[in-house]
Amino acid sequence: MLSKCFTLNLHPSSHHSPIPKNSKFPLFHTYPPSKTPKFTHPIHQNHKRCNLSPPRMANPTKPPNFEPDPTLTNEDLKPTTPNQRTFSGWEMASLWIGLVVGVPTYYLAGSLVDLGMAWWQGIATVVAANFILLGPLILTGDPGTRYGISFPVLARSSFGIFGAHIPTLLRALIGCGWYGIETWIGGEAIFILLPKFIKQSSYSKPLSWLGTSPLEFSCFIVFWVTQLAIIWRGIEGIRKLEKYSAPILIILTSCLLIWAYVKANGFTHMLSLSSRLSNAQFWGLFFPSLTANISFWATLALNIPDFTRYAKSQKDQIFGQSGLPIFMGLFTFVGLAVTSSTKVIFGEVISNPIQLLDKIGGLSTTILAIIGISLATLTTNIAANVVAPANALVNLSPSNFTFRKGALLTALLGVAFQPWRLLKSSESFVYTWLIGYSALMGPIGGILLADYYLIRGRKLSVEDLYSLSPNGVYFYCGGFNLVAIFALLFGVFPVIPGFLENVGIVSKVPGVFVGIYNNAWFFSFFSSGFVYWILSIFTRKCKKSLPVDPLLS
Repeated sequence: MLSKCFTLNLHPSSHHSPIPKNSKFPLFHTYPPSKTPKFTHPIHQNHKRCNLSPPRMANPTKPPNFEPDPTLTNEDLKPTTPNQRTFSGWEMASLWIGLVVGVPTYYLAGSLVDLGMAWWQGIATVVAANFILLGPLILTGDPGTRYGISFPVLARSSFGIFGAHIPTLLRALIGCGWYGIETWIGGEAIFILLPKFIKQSSYSKPLSWLGTSPLEFSCFIVFWVTQLAIIWRGIEGIRKLEKYSAPILIILTSCLLIWAYVKANGFTHMLSLSSRLSNAQFWGLFFPSLTANISFWATLALNIPDFTRYAKSQKDQIFGQSGLPIFMGLFTFVGLAVTSSTKVIFGEVISNPIQLLDKIGGLSTTILAIIGISLATLTTNIAANVVAPANALVNLSPSNFTFRKGALLTALLGVAFQPWRLLKSSESFVYTWLIGYSALMGPIGGILLADYYLIRGRKLSVEDLYSLSPNGVYFYCGGFNLVAIFALLFGVFPVIPGFLENVGIVSKVPGVFVGIYNNAWFFSFFSSGFVYWILSIFTRKCKKSLPVDPLLS
């Protein structure tokens, strides 16, 4: 076992030379096949190792004889060039405005008030969750801007060249599920806002084998195709969509808020909503609600390098992301204020904004509603639920997948999830979904940050991120970092009993597991990160303490 901690490195480090100006891939210096340097030493030809920790401090500079392995890269996975760094601070902020303004966000604070919180407690819970999440977002965004690498490539540093498929595919699976859900919401908006004579036709009657009506399914497909047309333009199309949609969404949201204020003669009804919970009941609700709200963007906290790699500078990515808690607080206030006003205006609470816009009626309202709901859903769904799965599929097989092909497969999987069945299966779907998948997102985030900041001191070897050499820093044991995989499982397993009770598979579990589940993101994030950090230090010391043959040193 001790021999597995020992690393052979007989070659001295290479001299460095300037990067050629005419290189299409300026971070790498490439050679024609006939001139590509090859290792001929017999030890390098036959050597295999199981390296549980980084054998050397990664050097961010690139040796002149480095050529990326073609099975690990293509145009979508290469580090971004200076010409591709087009996201300013405002465009990063626009990205988050587009992500925040959407139907699911509209419900967040209102759902907490329905559970018994005061109006200000509901909004404060949402804002607190996003302030907490802002730290991981900015920290994980740093390597994206610093090295121009995407989330799948960053994951190679901690999980290994091949082990990176584990966190990226887990993130992709959740993204596909959310893509289907958001697309169904967009299709539902089209359906509800259709003329009544169409909605009352025979095509609006549900089919048992389909699980929904042909008309609703057709609206779903229309919205599905609309999104695909934007996705097909790649990241630049997404950037423009977010940039130009942000001011439109701000204006439409303000109009809705002003309408509610005028019609209800102020927000007196909302301000009178006091807490119905005792002190103990409030704290019992607060922590699972905080976890659920953190989980809302915990997926983006992992793959935010997919966007920050296009930021002009670290200042731009930090400035753009810092607005997230403010945007979330403002929009959840709008959702809560408008929802509470419907009780005064219509005599009943209408929490669904799509149904509210249908209730208001009028041709101009319908047109604005279609534009607003469509933009809100498009900006959230494409940025949050397409980029990560598409990049994960590209990373899985760069020779077979491009970003476009990955996005198309993501869209198809979104249909396969049959979101109309998922949304109708349980009233607590969102909370079970959010808290449940946070047990997967939390440990991955903890491991990534522990590796990048505590183990490597923000220094990555870009050439080794694209290399299959057994001597590479990130090759570990056959391309898998067993320490990271163990730390991931360590954070996930204690959450499973509480999840099984929550979905009704088991009737009763000990209270400690319920507490762990209610705080799934916190528990898994810190426990996995800590375990990874300790084990990485231990294995590094194990390697350094081994005697070295002076003939091989």
